[in-house]
Amino acid sequence: MKIEEVQSTTKKQRIATHTHIKGLGLEANGKALPLAAGFVGQAAAREAGGLIVDMIRQKKMAGRALLLAGPPGTGKTALALGICQELGSKVIHTSLCTSALFSGYIVPFCPMVGSEVYSSEVKKTEVLMEHFRRAIGLRIKENKEVYEGEASYTLSKLLFKFFVTELSPEETESVTGGYGKSISHVIIGLKTVKGTKQLKLDPTIYDALIKEKVAVGDVIYIEANSGAVKRVGRSDAFATEFDLEAEEYVPLPKGEVHKKKEIVQDVTLHDLDAANARPQGGQDILSLMGQMMKPRKTEITDKLRQEINKVVNRYIDEGVAELVPGVLFIDEVHMLDMECFSYLNRALESSLSPIVIFATNRGICNVRGTDMTSPHGIPVDLLDRLVIIRTETYGPAEMIQILAIRAQVEELLIDEESLAFLGELGQQASLRHAVQLLSPASVVAKMNGRDSICKADLEEVNSLYLDAKSSARLLQQQQDRYIS
Repeated sequence: MKIEEVQSTTKKQRIATHTHIKGLGLEANGKALPLAAGFVGQAAAREAGGLIVDMIRQKKMAGRALLLAGPPGTGKTALALGICQELGSKVIHTSLCTSALFSGYIVPFCPMVGSEVYSSEVKKTEVLMEHFRRAIGLRIKENKEVYEGEASYTLSKLLFKFFVTELSPEETESVTGGYGKSISHVIIGLKTVKGTKQLKLDPTIYDALIKEKVAVGDVIYIEANSGAVKRVGRSDAFATEFDLEAEEYVPLPKGEVHKKKEIVQDVTLHDLDAANARPQGGQDILSLMGQMMKPRKTEITDKLRQEINKVVNRYIDEGVAELVPGVLFIDEVHMLDMECFSYLNRALESSLSPIVIFATNRGICNVRGTDMTSPHGIPVDLLDRLVIIRTETYGPAEMIQILAIRAQVEELLIDEESLAFLGELGQQASLRHAVQLLSPASVVAKMNGRDSICKADLEEVNSLYLDAKSSARLLQQQQDRYIS
């Protein structure tokens, strides 16, 4: 009898540059551990970041800014991601931003690069303000009457969440004449742990059921007000040992069928801006053509934002909503120009302002677009508002530890001699170059019939690829062969 192991079809997490960063690696008293949470060294910077996390949790950091300054490859971006991880164990990814969940609060973490502000469609200040608003969360609470609302994330709507036991459309003769038939109503049987109900639904809901491909055995939401249908997944009662995990199985909804529940929704101010700025369109031909065409990115006016701020402040005063300042991380901040810096000065003073973290690897240089020299390429008046954390260059032993962590994350086997050789290469060239040689070296090792990377594989790969310093020396020696 032949028995084979079935490979799981669940998606593996893609390995990125900072996949190994799981936090700041601090003790309970705030002291940095030498090797923890993917971090090696940078004890002073990590302890300073830990204090920032505590200030964010106590809501004492709103409207302030932090600058991470240090040479390239010293862990500035990793430090910012470590701060995000420390905000909570659960990280929720959205389209452009990340949200960290701690103590019941969704804290938005919005990363951007300084060069993103230069767009041909919108102004630089508009891009900055959009990211500012993305990094400010709003937690809205309302008590609603729900039908088996296990976890409702929509406002002002009654919900059903049930396990489908029966689905049968009832047909009648078409009222428009002819030989066709139309759906008069839909009978659907819905089941929870504590009860079963049979509902008679409007025929318009049948189209939504067909679009969501709802079948008997699915767990679904039905919004009572709008009739919108959301398929949550397949009931785990239908899961068998022969399935290849193609379906997402969810448990049967719990609780009573009819009850009152507090519905909590976490949104950002930019979500409110975009929802109110988007035109709904009409039924005329021009509106329909405009909806079919690719929408052009438009600016959101200050007047609209002020109106939204008034509504948000009223909700906060009434106790309906709670403001949650998030984190805006601007990498390569020296790419911003004088107009952006002056706008940041005003934005940081706003009552609705997130925690802003800047990062740069520049020393004393010109502010972009001017002849004015300033530390880190940032005007002095903005530097006065910043708390600066400095990152140090890694030593040989720390580089070897970082390379060992990266090899473990990428599931590569490498011996001690090869790690020491890579550490020497990192000292001569850069840590990034040494990390980039790991993957090609593993390919060379497999071509030679070995699972583990040895020193010979690294020497072969190092002879094939140049680092930035070697390439610069080669250009100086062979200037006459290149066009300048």
